[in-house]
Amino acid sequence: MTREITETERAHANELLIRARRAMCLIENYDQAKIDRLCQAVAWAVANEKTFTRLSYMSVDESGLGDREGRPNKRFKIMGILRDALRQKSMGIIEELPEKGIVKYAKPAGVVASLVPVTNASLTEAGNGIYALKCKDAIIFSPHPASKKTTNETVRIMRAALKKQGVPEDVFQCIEKPSIPLAQELMSICDLTIATGGQAMVRSAYSSGKPAYGVGAGNATMVIDETANLEEAARNTRLSKTSDNGSGCSADGNLLVEDSIYDRFLDLLQKEGGYLVTEHEKQLLEKCLWDADGHRTNETVARPARRIAELAGFQVADEKKFLIVEEDRIGKEYLFSSEKLCPVLSIFRYSGFENALAMVRQIYEVGGKGHSCGIYSFDDDRIHQLALTAPVSRIMVRQPQSKANAGAFNNGMPMTSSMGCGIWGGNITNENISLKHYMNVTWVSRPIPEDKPSEADLFGEFYNSERFD
Repeated sequence: MTREITETERAHANELLIRARRAMCLIENYDQAKIDRLCQAVAWAVANEKTFTRLSYMSVDESGLGDREGRPNKRFKIMGILRDALRQKSMGIIEELPEKGIVKYAKPAGVVASLVPVTNASLTEAGNGIYALKCKDAIIFSPHPASKKTTNETVRIMRAALKKQGVPEDVFQCIEKPSIPLAQELMSICDLTIATGGQAMVRSAYSSGKPAYGVGAGNATMVIDETANLEEAARNTRLSKTSDNGSGCSADGNLLVEDSIYDRFLDLLQKEGGYLVTEHEKQLLEKCLWDADGHRTNETVARPARRIAELAGFQVADEKKFLIVEEDRIGKEYLFSSEKLCPVLSIFRYSGFENALAMVRQIYEVGGKGHSCGIYSFDDDRIHQLALTAPVSRIMVRQPQSKANAGAFNNGMPMTSSMGCGIWGGNITNENISLKHYMNVTWVSRPIPEDKPSEADLFGEFYNSERFD
């Protein structure tokens, strides 16, 4: 049970809020050009290759989670967020709809509380910080206890970049000694919370009494049909599944492969570095990944494939980067159809695309509803059918899921480190959390020529028909 907040913690949270509001007042008259320049300064301070590599190594070493060599590649997300931010207006008139007589004005959201997940320390702070600064918000970061040093160091660098430009550093602040009660207090007094992380934390954000954007659990499922470029699909699967040791909620979790290409595709996955577990090893792996109550074991989350195999009781070669489990059952009692959060991949065989669609629905009843899925196919009708069927907020077509659905330079998804999962996932939005979510918008409405259809047009065939008095 969570302990009560101490008076010292409560006073600290209020002090941070006061300083944040003071900083907002000091930047409220900055124009768009100045704000954009500041966004560039902050982004460069964190995302230059040398600094981000140091922060990435620091985050993995501190938490013990993720891939030390691969995590520096996430710097592209900060670059993409900066690109998206610079291309949009965030103050004054941001949109005009003359035919409707509507003009929209952007204004700051206020002081933002940002909850930083343990697997994205250094990335989340920079990304959320850029969007907040662009809207002239102040932002207070609440680190995960297991990566608090990395988060504080990242925010220190961001503050130094502001100070160098003569800007109040308290636009960015960070809790040095995080706790659950302190995070809850922060969420309850700030104007908006951006909650990226586990479901308990997201639920806490929603119960704070203030607006919050949260995320849902992932269980990314990919359909591979017989029209796919199998070499591309296998390569992308490896890229997605092994990224940061599969720690992301977007990493491929389940593959549904058409029967006629199943064996060939399984061979290609193994050539890409996958290890196909035996039936006995599968049983060992299940006992290792989940406890007796079906909960994921902490010591296997975001760990390398070789380490997970050792914990399970078998050995794999160094060149094997992910584990492949053949499965033919779906349901909450069949744990390999649920989210893995590590480089373990389940593969299913299907015959007939209508059966693939049914399997997709079944998998998302197990978990991950609202998040994302993908398809490797050149059949537009099948892509359309999946889009009509899958209970998810985003579908990636012929792309590595974990590197694409939060935005990439070769797709049009808004760049982010937080993805809403809609009502399916218990969230208020289906969108990637991006610039528009960090601002208030005022709608100004002017009169237009009357747009009032006749009653006959509105009621159609029911006009002047039977009345139920």
